[in-house]
Amino acid sequence: MDKKEAYEQKLQAKLDEWRAEIDRLKAKADGKEADAKLEYQKKIEELRSMEKTADRKLAELKDAGDDAWQDLKRGINSAWDALDNALKSASSRFK
Repeated sequence: MDKKEAYEQKLQAKLDEWRAEIDRLKAKADGKEADAKLEYQKKIEELRSMEKTADRKLAELKDAGDDAWQDLKRGINSAWDALDNALKSASSRFK
């Protein structure tokens, strides 16, 4: 396995982990009162949007040639960091 494939697999695993965490937050939101539920839902929508961005970045990486993928890493890492930070914040806030 080359570096690009290993990087793709690492990103895919993390994205899958985040999707599961967002699903857990959504399940938690479903059991809340109306006001709290609205707050959860707004944050979940934001997280889903960030998840879609991260998913698009991963697709770009998969489509990139062996030389070009290194150039995409900065944007991918930025999207990953943003989603990771937002998810950690939401998880701690809604415990």
